[in-house]
Amino acid sequence: MAVELKVPPLGESITEAVVGKWNKKQGESVAADEPLVVLETDKVTIDVPAPAAGSIASIAFKEGDKVRVGDVLGTIEAGGAGASAAVAAATPAPAQAAAPVSTPAAPAQAQSDTRITPTAKKMAEENRVDVGQLKGSGTGGRIMKEDVQGQLNRPSAPPAPAAPSGPRPNAAREERVRMTPLRKRVAERLIQAQSTAAMLTTFNEVDMGEVMALRKKYNDKFQAKHGVKLGFMSFFIRASVEALKAFPQINAEIDGEDVIFKHYYDIGVAVSGSRGLVVPVVRDADKLSLADLEKTVGDYGGRARNDKLTMADLTGGTFTITNGGIFGSMLSTPILNPPQTGILGMHNIVERPVARDGQVVIRPIMYIALTYDHRLVDGREAVQFLVRVKECIEDPERLLLDI
Repeated sequence: MAVELKVPPLGESITEAVVGKWNKKQGESVAADEPLVVLETDKVTIDVPAPAAGSIASIAFKEGDKVRVGDVLGTIEAGGAGASAAVAAATPAPAQAAAPVSTPAAPAQAQSDTRITPTAKKMAEENRVDVGQLKGSGTGGRIMKEDVQGQLNRPSAPPAPAAPSGPRPNAAREERVRMTPLRKRVAERLIQAQSTAAMLTTFNEVDMGEVMALRKKYNDKFQAKHGVKLGFMSFFIRASVEALKAFPQINAEIDGEDVIFKHYYDIGVAVSGSRGLVVPVVRDADKLSLADLEKTVGDYGGRARNDKLTMADLTGGTFTITNGGIFGSMLSTPILNPPQTGILGMHNIVERPVARDGQVVIRPIMYIALTYDHRLVDGREAVQFLVRVKECIEDPERLLLDI
C-alpha cells in the first residue's frame, strides 16, 4: 500500500518552500519517522519525516523545486525489502512522478465547493484572480489572503538571470554560481515588502551612557543571579514595548480595508543564524523581566547558529528589532517584515562630541532608525515613537519604575 509524503504546514502566511535535499533515493528503504527530505523556506529548514516504514516508491519533486503546502512530495510503499525490489524493477519513475504533479487539477474541478475568506475573495475579485487555480493553505483547504497574494506576486517575481548573449571580457577571472532557491525566495519577499507597503524611515540618536553605566555597575551581580549577561537588547525590547503602548498603530496590521490593533507584544529579534539573519519572536515581551528577555534572546541565538529554530519560533511577531551595530553598521534603513507596520534598527555605539549644558562633551552615541508603513503611521507618530524609545534608554530607571 502506497503512503503519500506531503508538504506539512509551514507556518503562518508561508505557503511555499524549496526542496533542499533528499536523504534517500527512490527504491531505498526508510524507517518510520526517519527524516526523509529537507524543505527550505525563507526562515527555517524543515525535516519532513517518513510517515511509514517501507521503501520510496516515487519522488515527485527534485532538489531545487518549489512546493506548496499539501503537495505530494512522493510515495512510500509500506513494507520491507520486497517492496523496495518491486519498486526498483518498475522503472517508469517519470510517469509515477508526474501523477502527483497533476493533482492540483482536482481542486479546480471542485471550485464551487472551495471555501474562501471574505478578504481573500475581495482581493481576488479586485485583481481578477481565478480562485479555482488556487490551493488553499487554511484549515480544510480554505483560501486565505496570502494564497491570493502569492498568486499576484508570481508574475512579478524577478526572473532568473539570463546567460549573457556573448562572451564576457573577463570570464577567465570570474566565477558564475547559480543563485540558490532560498536566496531567490528571500529576494522575492523583500521586493514584495517594498511593493505592498509605503515604507519610510525616520532617525534619532540615543546617548547610551546611562545604560552602559548601569550594565557596568550590576552586570556581575546580574550574571551571578540569573546566569546570563545583561545586554542592550533587553533594554531596547522594553523601551520598544513602552513606545508601542503609546503608539498602538505601530503594533497594528492592515488586513484588506481593516486595521487590526494587537493588544499584545510579540517582538521579533533578528539574530545571526547558520544561513543568515532570522527573526525569532519573543512572546508577550511586556510580561518578561530583563533577565527573562536576555535568556530568551540568548537561547534563540544559540539555536539559530545550530539551525534548531522551529517555524513556531519565527511566526506571529507584531514588531521587529534588528541590531546592525554588532556588525559595525553606523546607519541603515531596515525593511519591514510583512505584515508588520514597523521595525526598529539599532546601530553601533561611537563616542561623539555632543553639547551638554552649554559644553562640548564626549558621549557614547547610537543612531536608531524606525521604518514604518506610511499607510497606517504618520510621520508625527513615527518621530514620537523614537523619542519615547530615546527617553527610556537615556533614563533606564523609567523602564524599572514603569513611568
